[in-house]
Amino acid sequence: MADTRSARQERGAGNPRQERGAMTSQERVRTAISRRVPDRVPITDGPWAATVRRWEDEGLPQGKSAADHFGYEIVTIGADTSPRFPVKVLEENDEYIMETTQTGGIRRNHRDYSTTPEIVDCPIKKPEDWPAIRERLKPDIKRMDWASAWNTYQNARERGLYVVYGVASGYDLLQSYARSEHLLNFMALEPELVKEMVDITSDLALECAQMMYEEGFHFDGAWFYNDMGYRNSSLFSPAMYRDLIAPADRRRNDWFHEHGMQTILHSCGCVKGLIPSLIDAGFDCLQPLEVKAGMDLRELKPQYGERIAFFGGVNTMLMEDPDESKIEEEIRVKFAAAMPGGGYLYHSDHSIPKDVSFARYTFVMECVRKYGRY
Repeated sequence: MADTRSARQERGAGNPRQERGAMTSQERVRTAISRRVPDRVPITDGPWAATVRRWEDEGLPQGKSAADHFGYEIVTIGADTSPRFPVKVLEENDEYIMETTQTGGIRRNHRDYSTTPEIVDCPIKKPEDWPAIRERLKPDIKRMDWASAWNTYQNARERGLYVVYGVASGYDLLQSYARSEHLLNFMALEPELVKEMVDITSDLALECAQMMYEEGFHFDGAWFYNDMGYRNSSLFSPAMYRDLIAPADRRRNDWFHEHGMQTILHSCGCVKGLIPSLIDAGFDCLQPLEVKAGMDLRELKPQYGERIAFFGGVNTMLMEDPDESKIEEEIRVKFAAAMPGGGYLYHSDHSIPKDVSFARYTFVMECVRKYGRY
């Protein structure tokens, strides 16, 4: 019988609670990040909001999130670690919207927020601009949406999901305050300024996590977002990372480890040269392993797999190819390289753009489940 769209969508759906005799998502993710063998590869992904809107028109069940439909296994809860400037719309038309940001900058976005925003302005252009931002980065209870966060936390716990505290950090966070060209100059010419900026923002993120922990949010891990790579290499040297960013990373990682939690680093681009330093800083897992930047699981797993888990590395661009056999082969080959001995979690190598149809992504999830079982 021919494969129908509805049958494929049904097979693509996944609910961890319905797998008899299987690990819970919490157990599965923790096992994989611990570099041990779970029952199958854990699954989480990041479709754009515009992608989900497309999927809703193409068959995603009404009222059901992509995360629930496809069985994503990690839930993220965060805090507002920004200076909390008011967000205002400055200009808009049928295609774009320009608005201020909570970090004091100005960004221009497509109205569906389907691409990386254009940086129009940043608040820090010279060292003297930093103190005004620093004064606004103090911890307080208003940085957490307590009711919403607790509801999300309790729901995830009831469903056996893996819950992380998620927050931006380091170089990537500082790009919210200073353009890359200014920030890289500061790293070379004003290293103490950059170290202070990293330390202050990192300490705020940690203090918010501590407040949440004291109120009963006992996370399974933390997921830090710090893009440090470009197409062929990191944006700065491993030595700069070790001097300016790693001390803050290590302090945060130590606290989470002391409280029984694991730590994941999201860093887009080519960060191969930073991996030994990331391991030394205490990260348990690296994500998303961007293929077009040379982050190849077949190379990384043999070299570093005994010291850090890998999360991602499946080429999103192949999900858009008319020939679906290409993405199936990508998943088969990458899983075969990354799964032995444990220490691997599925994620696309970046995020899912709106060019990927619901039917194609359903097929992707079929392949992930087909090739991801131990």
